[in-house]
Amino acid sequence: MVRFSVAAALFAASVLAAPSPLSPDPAGAKNVGNGQGAQFIGGACLSSKDCASTCCATLNGAGICSGLGAQFQAGKTGCGFGDGG
Repeated sequence: MVRFSVAAALFAASVLAAPSPLSPDPAGAKNVGNGQGAQFIGGACLSSKDCASTCCATLNGAGICSGLGAQFQAGKTGCGFGDGG
């Protein structure tokens, strides 16, 4: 019984420790590319003009709206995706 408990605890710790890959939330599809600044954090973007946070960060070659303080977290490489620079 003790072996099972230890094995179960190790399994749970390893599963919970592995972060899930970040990807844009499809719920804001209507806000992508319209430049209205209505996209929420975590939604896809084509430039910073799409994002309410004014930050379209690059993530795996795509844009994702991000908070300024989180632009380098979870694999993102900073604001400026699609801004021409």
